[in-house]
Amino acid sequence: MAIDELDQELCSACGICFSICPQDVFRLDEQTRKPIIKYASDCVACWSCELFCPVHCIKVSGSRSRKLPAPY
Repeated sequence: MAIDELDQELCSACGICFSICPQDVFRLDEQTRKPIIKYASDCVACWSCELFCPVHCIKVSGSRSRKLPAPY
């Protein structure tokens, strides 16, 4: 899994991870109104969610869960 951690305590529910993830990995937890990692196997380790998170509650590993297609 490329996304190692999403700290719910630290998360401010800003929604940036939802809008920036190119693979649509996150979903909204209806109770907490915060993101959850729903489709971790789709993560391509682009680090966008980690880089743009204003409270740094997301940690992404260096390995990709999903391989990108080879360029032509």
